[in-house]
Amino acid sequence: MSKTVLVTGGAGFIGSNYCRYILQNRPDDRVVILDALTYAGNLSTIADMQSNPATAGRIKFYPGKIQDEVVVNGVIEAEKVDYIVNFAAESHNDKSILEPGSFIQTDVYGVFVLLDATKRHNLERMLHVSTDEVYGTIDNGQFTENSPIEPNTPYSASKAGGEMQVRAHVITYGTPALTTRCGNNYGAYQYPEKLIPFFVTRLMDDKKVPLYGAGNQVRDWVYVFDHCAGIDRVLHDGKIGEAYNIGSEGERTNLEITHALLRLLGKPESLVKHIPDPRGGAHDKRYSVNADKLRALGWKPAHNFEETLEQTVRWYVDNQSWWREITAKPDYQAFIARFYGKYLGEDL
Repeated sequence: MSKTVLVTGGAGFIGSNYCRYILQNRPDDRVVILDALTYAGNLSTIADMQSNPATAGRIKFYPGKIQDEVVVNGVIEAEKVDYIVNFAAESHNDKSILEPGSFIQTDVYGVFVLLDATKRHNLERMLHVSTDEVYGTIDNGQFTENSPIEPNTPYSASKAGGEMQVRAHVITYGTPALTTRCGNNYGAYQYPEKLIPFFVTRLMDDKKVPLYGAGNQVRDWVYVFDHCAGIDRVLHDGKIGEAYNIGSEGERTNLEITHALLRLLGKPESLVKHIPDPRGGAHDKRYSVNADKLRALGWKPAHNFEETLEQTVRWYVDNQSWWREITAKPDYQAFIARFYGKYLGEDL
């Protein structure tokens, strides 16, 4: 039976790839995107789906914020939405240190608006896409879904706040909502403020890349389509009110990632600039999640890290018009300058 999925934040990195996943893997379903087109959301990110004759009739775009109740409810009514999958978020830790208020508006209040709309319109399900960063840092072992929520940055705290809204709505109103928590994603169309596309785009121009400290921070790297497959499995098969970790057991240090990018691009290690960590004690040393709960639903990672990292780098090499338009914008350059200018100087 055909379903209509409202993908909020669908013009961003993970959201747009989830739209691709639906169009490829659920041929009867329609996708409706709601995106505010802030700095990380771009119409160019979804242009391929809108222009493809095979998918153009199954995808529709609306501009708007998830904080806007009138817009959210209007889209749901107009498009007869069945599910909401919420990717809309302010999501950059460094930016959250500079502008924490905007994170609360989107990541907490916006989630409340979506939950209220889910309840009001009797939607079948809403899935809130969260992050493993809500757990804080762990030196050994892995976080499970029952681990304490101990966020350490304004960003991760705002995501935890959104999760608490989900929990409260499920318990108080019986709203059919679920949550997923994933590790670091990588893949095509990622905004070039995140480590991999940020480093790739700078290295391609022989500019120095800023590595925090010794680069020993450990992250669980998940290919974006594995993440999307996990989200889709939880949306359809997960238990209402539950949270599900999505992890690939692909732990690597930021230094290892940097060396891999240097090798793939044929660039020298002299382009790496070790700098003090601007987050100080707020920079989590290691994230690692146990995904057994999701694996019990039949999901597992399907992609090899080395192969997909190479494919990702190749995508940025082959699609320079997409990211150069972004990195040329004054607001992007101003943000980079605020954090890294004093360390990289003329290399910006």
